[in-house]
Amino acid sequence: MVGETKQPETNRGPLDGVTVLDASRVLVGPFCTMQLGDLGADVIKVERPDRGDQTRGWHPPTYGDSEESAYYLSVNRNKRSMTLNLASEDGRDLFRDLASEADIVVSNFRIGKMEEWGLDYQTLRQENPALVYCSLSGYGEWGPDKDRPAYDLIMQAEGGLMSITGEKDGAPVRVGVAIADIGAGMYATQAILAALLERELGDGTGQKIDVSLLDGQVAWMSYMASNYFATGSAPGRMGSKHPTIAPYQAFPTADGYVVIAVPSPNLWPKFCTAIDRDDLINDDRFHDNASRVENREELDALLEAQFAEYTTMEILDLMDDHGVPATAVKDMEDVFNNPQVMARGMHQSVSHPTAGDVEMAGSPMHLSKTPASVRSHPPLLGEHTEEILTEYGYTAADIDRLEHNDII
Repeated sequence: MVGETKQPETNRGPLDGVTVLDASRVLVGPFCTMQLGDLGADVIKVERPDRGDQTRGWHPPTYGDSEESAYYLSVNRNKRSMTLNLASEDGRDLFRDLASEADIVVSNFRIGKMEEWGLDYQTLRQENPALVYCSLSGYGEWGPDKDRPAYDLIMQAEGGLMSITGEKDGAPVRVGVAIADIGAGMYATQAILAALLERELGDGTGQKIDVSLLDGQVAWMSYMASNYFATGSAPGRMGSKHPTIAPYQAFPTADGYVVIAVPSPNLWPKFCTAIDRDDLINDDRFHDNASRVENREELDALLEAQFAEYTTMEILDLMDDHGVPATAVKDMEDVFNNPQVMARGMHQSVSHPTAGDVEMAGSPMHLSKTPASVRSHPPLLGEHTEEILTEYGYTAADIDRLEHNDII
């Protein structure tokens, strides 16, 4: 049987009962904690009282007629927001109180800031030895560049990605989403889950996690790094082409582009038949993948001339008829109206108090018993401050005092 995850056995996520104290901002940390929230954790997003997460102000665009930043909304669902002034000692005391009962703390302040505030791992673990503490940064907590400022664009360049992205003789190109942030956020989530498992299997104590954007980008170089190590020659930009597979790229058609993938020996004859070029099947220049890679320029010129005679849809029909992987280049409207995307629950919406129904990408993690889910809207700034403090035993008078003193 397949498809067991389509109808999960329960509505409870696998991290139900796990508390995350999220002191991160912008993207890498919020993307990490959103995944933990999708998996059922109670994520408490700690934000500065005056303006909150910087991305709340990153607009346009805003959603509908509201002032809610589309950027902020994209990575902050399944969280509760509380405001807290960490620049004050009372605010830091309150954070330590919350951390004493948390399972996970996530932070992406500059290296040394949490230590300066007395909110570092070594301090917090004294009251909570089971704490899993994840520090996110541009370059990591040691090394000659640990104090350098870092942004996704810088990391894409410094981590090698921009050297292999773009057209052959063109300028380096940034990937269209902040992939260095997102990649590090994914690694952070994996590390946190591994630390939680080790805590359960081990002696019950937590541990410190250090994830950097640069490390994530270097790790993602994968086979491109291996190609460099094998040859001593740094790979360059190839547009949509693949360094060791041909054809495996986008081709212009009469009305757009089509993307073709012929990575295995059995697909080459099917591909040739699809474009009515059986003569190429056993052509010495192209009969196997190594030959096609070696003679890539000849092959590209031949195929570009061939595809220019067809519309994109005509090529797609031919490829589909012969079992060859192919697609058009789809934009966001195409993606979120794709029946497969919709069937998989990847087009979600959630009701928001000021923005109405907010549409967003769903979670790609499908589990048969304890599913990931979109349960709550990205919170308003401080929407849950009173609720959270009450749960932690603070009285109405305590909360009034904290608010009067600009702590919350």
